[in-house]
Amino acid sequence: MRDPGLEELVRDDLGPLPGLSDKKMFGGLAWMLDGHLLCGARDVGLMVRLGKGNDAWALEYPDIGPMVMQGREMSGWVRAGLDTCADDDLRKRLLDAAVAFVRTLPPKI
Repeated sequence: MRDPGLEELVRDDLGPLPGLSDKKMFGGLAWMLDGHLLCGARDVGLMVRLGKGNDAWALEYPDIGPMVMQGREMSGWVRAGLDTCADDDLRKRLLDAAVAFVRTLPPKI
């Protein structure tokens, strides 16, 4: 299910990045940067792409865990619960880290 309030927070946090777009996906709204999946928002929180080996700092927070899809842990992705989403500084830190990682990837066309 979509969460318009969380979507608006993410939109504001990401700002007007060149190459940023959004798309309905995973039952919520996902953001792409230069064609790469960056993050997604649903009524249960955020999924955020930090990249393999870049997620240890985030997993230290009690409301952040590994992203699991269809029983499989997605390496380099975390899921942040609603408590984390409500913390403006932590939510922004996660999104900034996702942008920094995705910018290291070659653009998809």
